[in-house]
Amino acid sequence: MTIEEIQAHKECQTFDCKSIQIDPKALAVPIVAMANADGGVLAIGVSDKTRRIEGIDGNEERLNELLRAPFDFCNPSVRARCEYLPCTDYEGRENRILLMHIPASVQLHTNQADECFMRVGDKSKKLNFDERMQLLYDKGERYYEDKDVYDATIDDVDMNLVSDYMNVIGYGKSAMEYLRENNDFVTEKDGKQKVSTACILLFGKNPQRFFPRARTRFIRYEGTEEKVGTEMNVVKDVTFEGTILQQVRRTIDYLETQVREHSFLGEDGRFITNRNYSKYAIQEMVVNSCCHRAYNIKGTEIQIKMFDDRIVFETPGDLPGLVRPDNIRHTHFSRNPKIAQFLKAYKYVKEFGEGIDRICNELETKGCAIPSFHIDAFILKATLMAEWTSEKEFDRQNNAQVNDTINVQVNIAKLTDRQRKIYEAIKNDTINVQVNDQVNVQVNDQVNVSNLSILFGVSEKTVRRDLYVLRDMNLIHYVGSDKTGHWEIADKKQ
Repeated sequence: MTIEEIQAHKECQTFDCKSIQIDPKALAVPIVAMANADGGVLAIGVSDKTRRIEGIDGNEERLNELLRAPFDFCNPSVRARCEYLPCTDYEGRENRILLMHIPASVQLHTNQADECFMRVGDKSKKLNFDERMQLLYDKGERYYEDKDVYDATIDDVDMNLVSDYMNVIGYGKSAMEYLRENNDFVTEKDGKQKVSTACILLFGKNPQRFFPRARTRFIRYEGTEEKVGTEMNVVKDVTFEGTILQQVRRTIDYLETQVREHSFLGEDGRFITNRNYSKYAIQEMVVNSCCHRAYNIKGTEIQIKMFDDRIVFETPGDLPGLVRPDNIRHTHFSRNPKIAQFLKAYKYVKEFGEGIDRICNELETKGCAIPSFHIDAFILKATLMAEWTSEKEFDRQNNAQVNDTINVQVNIAKLTDRQRKIYEAIKNDTINVQVNDQVNVQVNDQVNVSNLSILFGVSEKTVRRDLYVLRDMNLIHYVGSDKTGHWEIADKKQ
């Protein structure tokens, strides 16, 4: 950041200015708040009220105290990174500003007085007990699924469900032994039997007795907006209860009845059926909602809202750990690891952390929009767009794809044998062709003019001429600079 950017930058979730005169204990508050949230930068030596550039030089004793604040006044310590920015202060003297970079932390941090703060907008909000516990759950320092369920006993557990799970994982002892010896599903405390939240949610005879809103609600709207009052446009409203596995199965099965399909005659004379929502995407989004919701939030259920052009999965709970909307594709954090492990045993979770990325890859291959995620209050909203919204649109998209495919095939048929092999090499990023009576000559990641020239026994000039022919037929195009660029096929979906 430059001095000009600091002066112009508004205080926000991830940025704040502080005077060099701030008390180290007071500085610990924004440090803790940012570490508990998304991280951020503290510009020290700039008045937070007037944005006057005061600098830090000449205040070495106070500066040393502030540098120790992340360690002396934060519990646990915050691993802040410091850098100095040269500046001219308000008196015209050469000076410096301290930029203290606060990383987002997987731990919950407090100040020396054991007060917990969270950065919310441009303020450091002090958390009450319930908010602090929620932050502990979100960061994985505690798991709500391990909490004992008040008034629940072993009689509330369906041993048949436990036995079914034991058969899946190959556990050879009795159902009661499994509950006592694994995952603290059933424990003894003060001579009393305690049953965990995960145990009730996974094996309970009636989980909704203890968690009334631990259920999934499907709402189908007519049109593309959610209307209320006299304009209410709800056409279906179905709720699924039971254990988490029962909810997952029933919800997925019902959503399958709402998916639109379109059949058409393929090029090989066989009928092809396309859906407006991927089966895998629907399953993964349902599983994610049931697996990762914050079950300690008891005021609402999972809501799946279907419109003409999209499905919105609304799941109680903020994104846990260091997961954010912009990194959710590649960052994994399980709010309920025992529940996730259970669903993995039933093949609803393949590999932890791969689900969203796989959905995105599948949709990108089709040229469709990938899911979007955002937080609204304490609800995570994931939006899955329809791949097509009407048969007319589907026909238009499909006809365009078919025409593109036909054009490519026609142009490939016009190529010489060498040009066709060059095209295949670029398409596959591998040379694997019969050249000069040699079969399966392979050169991986080296499909360039020089190698093509050697393998085909022609000059580089000839190879370039062939490449230009492929380019002019819209089969390939050049990507990047003249020195470091490379050739790619024009449509990677071909």
